[in-house]
Amino acid sequence: MTPPLRFTVLSTSLDPVSRSRWMAGLAAAQLREAGHTVTLLDLRDTPLPLFDNDTCYAHPNAELYHRAIGEADGVFLDVPVYNWGLGAGVKNLVELTGSTDPERGLNGAWFDRVVTFLVSGGLGHGYLSHGAFAFGLMTDFRCVINPHFAYATSAEWAADGVPGEWLAERLTRTVERGVDLAARLKDRPYRSVWEV
Repeated sequence: MTPPLRFTVLSTSLDPVSRSRWMAGLAAAQLREAGHTVTLLDLRDTPLPLFDNDTCYAHPNAELYHRAIGEADGVFLDVPVYNWGLGAGVKNLVELTGSTDPERGLNGAWFDRVVTFLVSGGLGHGYLSHGAFAFGLMTDFRCVINPHFAYATSAEWAADGVPGEWLAERLTRTVERGVDLAARLKDRPYRSVWEV
């Protein structure tokens, strides 16, 4: 039995009918049902300004996201795929919350986070479209990327918000593996910092 952990689930699509948002809700429900504390943030409901490395930090939601990521034992990133890469919302989110600036008292929220991807794509062969983004999180912030992830197109949904049998099983297993990794790495005695 895994002790209660803190998870942040981030829905980063701005699409009003977002399938990645559906995955975010399902993952959050599974985590809560298992007794974990969950912060679910959606860029549609809780928007962020464009990253400018200046006035964006004063936005009222910037600190909310930074704290939710930095205090989490694990992060679930729910992302859409466009043009063989991830949507602009998640890149903007990481730029804003990943910044380190000692003069402003900022330290990147992403360092050492366990990150699990839940990906929504239009075509099946976009399966690995999140790979370059995941590599960036590993190299810049020493994130531990869960090798188990969910990738779904419209074909994997039985109805709006209702996963088909294959996706339901895949999503359940992905969330379980994300919890397992977060539990095993929770008490690491180190904290990474920005370095080349």
